[in-house]
Amino acid sequence: MRLQVLGCGDAFGSGGRFHTCFHVEAKAGAFLVDCGASALIAIRRFGVDSNAIRAVFVTHLHGDHFGGLPWLILDGQLVSGREQPLTIVGPPGLRARLPAAMEALFPGSSTAERRFAVEIVEIEPEHPVAVGGVRAEAFAMRHPSGAPAQALRLTVDGKVVTYTGDTEWVDDIIPAGRGADLMIAEGYTAERPVPFHLDWATLRARLPEIAPKRLMLTHMSPEMIAREPDGYIAAEDGLVVVF
Repeated sequence: MRLQVLGCGDAFGSGGRFHTCFHVEAKAGAFLVDCGASALIAIRRFGVDSNAIRAVFVTHLHGDHFGGLPWLILDGQLVSGREQPLTIVGPPGLRARLPAAMEALFPGSSTAERRFAVEIVEIEPEHPVAVGGVRAEAFAMRHPSGAPAQALRLTVDGKVVTYTGDTEWVDDIIPAGRGADLMIAEGYTAERPVPFHLDWATLRARLPEIAPKRLMLTHMSPEMIAREPDGYIAAEDGLVVVF
């Protein structure tokens, strides 16, 4: 499995980074994990075939994590000539928030005729879903966004990738990431507590319980970007990890 970081910035683009978006290529097909507002720009910059993206898995409904979906859908409709269905998996509330976002940005776009179907699947903890060969499990996190924030544990081709999304420490991070081939976690600060965000010191203290095979920190503040990585892969736009 090949994962490319299309965007790993925080909401404010610290370090000049794109908003959160990870592109995964597996035998079952390609998919995105989160699709922040700048995702389509990153898709162009890194030469990703947007029409080959079969699904998007969304952790929570902040613009830097799901705000790129209107552009991805409109690109398929107006520019890239998409014909294959696109499935978007996210927390309860996604089915209402996505068309609302599309109407706020491009009035009439949510109901325009398309050559491809857009299917919305809302996922909840303890109710896994299977989409395009990917088994997705959700775990409740703590990050107010007008809808539940969730970590996602995705199993495909016998591999597991977990992404915490944005959250302060909650114990459900442990089963979400336990033994994952790649765990992607927010590492917003080194030690300084910030409400509803995860610091590296807290996560590091609990890593023995999680025991991921590889760990990547993302969504970093300027202080974390400036640090020398110590026990983790530091996400950078364009970085590729094969596992």
